[in-house]
Amino acid sequence: MDWKTASRLFFGLTMIAIGVIGIVSGDFAPIWQPVPETTPERQAIAYLCTFVSLACGAGLLLRRTAAPAALALLAALVAWTVAFKGPFIVQAPFVEGTYQSIGESVVLISATWVLYAKTEDSHRLLASGSAVRIAYLLFGLALVAFGLSHFVYLELTSPLVPKWMHVPVFWSYLTGGIYLATGLAIALGTAARWGSIIAAAQIALITLLVWGPIAFAGHLSAMHWQETIVSWALTAGAWVLASGSPPTTGWIHFPSRSGPSALSDSRR
Repeated sequence: MDWKTASRLFFGLTMIAIGVIGIVSGDFAPIWQPVPETTPERQAIAYLCTFVSLACGAGLLLRRTAAPAALALLAALVAWTVAFKGPFIVQAPFVEGTYQSIGESVVLISATWVLYAKTEDSHRLLASGSAVRIAYLLFGLALVAFGLSHFVYLELTSPLVPKWMHVPVFWSYLTGGIYLATGLAIALGTAARWGSIIAAAQIALITLLVWGPIAFAGHLSAMHWQETIVSWALTAGAWVLASGSPPTTGWIHFPSRSGPSALSDSRR
């Protein structure tokens, strides 16, 4: 089994698990929150999100149904993000937490988009090379938002560093810097493959070292439960992107020196 297949299966199983969480809780699973209590037909929307998670997750497990499942999940994630996280930009456009929160959804959107592009054989608009480039651009911007949050919310980030690692401020700044560096590398396309791999490894380590021990200790608070499941989902999404086909050239192209100007230079 290659990495691309393994990452697709891991992402599909993650979505199924999130659907199961929705069934057990009878409410929105963590990646589908927050939804205001005043939202019309809120419970029906929660059931719909649970169904989408289960059906699309199951569809991703089989190669022949992966493309339509990824497309349906992509549409659902985009619609949900616009409806329930988009308003944050209007309400708090200068609060970094707004973009960190939206970034979590954007990572899942980017991963689902790349999954669709990898499994769609007809190279339709959303599966084209330009579309994949946009998906990685969004992923990079999401990582930049994560990195900024480590600096802006240091008082919330550093206490989460395991005590055995010591110097929590150092680790908070280091991980924030790695997010910023990898995010820019991916967004600009200068080192998208290595940036995606490093970012995925960091998200996985944070999930294991930070949220894993908290989960195993039990007595999770609502916030810890939310963050643990979201981090797990981000890990699955990030590995889809790391095993995909990131753009090998940047958005900024410098003039070639092989044209007339180069010839003119050679005559001087």
